[in-house]
Amino acid sequence: MFQSFSNSWQLAKASWAVLRANKQLMWFPVLSAISMIIVAILFLTPVAILTGILSMLSGQSDGTGSDIIGYILLFVMYLVSYSIGIFFNTALVGSALEYMDGGTPTVSSGIALARSKIGLVVGYALISATVGVILNMIRDRGGIVASIASSLIGMAWNLATFLVVPILAVNDISPVDAVKQSASLFKRTWGEQVTGNFSIGAIVGLGIFAIILVGSLLIGLLAATESGLLIMVGILAVVGAVLVLATISSAMDGIYRAALYRYAETGELPSDFDIQMIQNAFKPKKKKNSIL
Repeated sequence: MFQSFSNSWQLAKASWAVLRANKQLMWFPVLSAISMIIVAILFLTPVAILTGILSMLSGQSDGTGSDIIGYILLFVMYLVSYSIGIFFNTALVGSALEYMDGGTPTVSSGIALARSKIGLVVGYALISATVGVILNMIRDRGGIVASIASSLIGMAWNLATFLVVPILAVNDISPVDAVKQSASLFKRTWGEQVTGNFSIGAIVGLGIFAIILVGSLLIGLLAATESGLLIMVGILAVVGAVLVLATISSAMDGIYRAALYRYAETGELPSDFDIQMIQNAFKPKKKKNSIL
């Protein structure tokens, strides 16, 4: 556990060094979040209302028709959200790779790259949305065994597709071929029987937990003043700190994936990263079952 934490901390430091030299990379998660909010207001809210109506109707029928419509709506929701996320992740990872190649990426150059890959982005979003709906169907149709199976398949899928976005950012290949290449590179570099190590997200998660804990204590103290303004300021400060840390985490995750892809594809180590932290990004599974 300590070794996993230590390696993740080193990866976080290396990714932070790249982000600190390219602060504009933080704009991509921000733009992604703004786009998601706009889509949620214009699309997801009506979908949620329609889903609620279908749920009420399902109580008056066998539920088959409403279930099908529900899965269709879920697919559309996944497709839209995945398209947005993959688009800006492609811009982020592509910019990180450009910096690792000695270039000077900008927000506009990253967006231009993602726009040039829009067909591939939507294609991969279609695949991801399909897998997401299938996993939900497995989970909804069965008991605990189906739920566990869905989780295991999802974990395997996440590992197999870990390098898809960097591959799409660099190559002009189909999303299906990108998935195959990602699984092949992953298997060649880290082996078949692996699992995710303690991640950058977990490191940042600890930071967010600390912010919420300290913030809750602070808001509790401010509540004693019975000042609505001070309480509101305290809440906004905590929410703002969490959002900033989440933005940094998202940007660092893109840099991390770019670095791992560069090593898996070429064997070259980006500056600020060393061989041990890259090779230890994933650890061998104790069980003998293959995940890829």
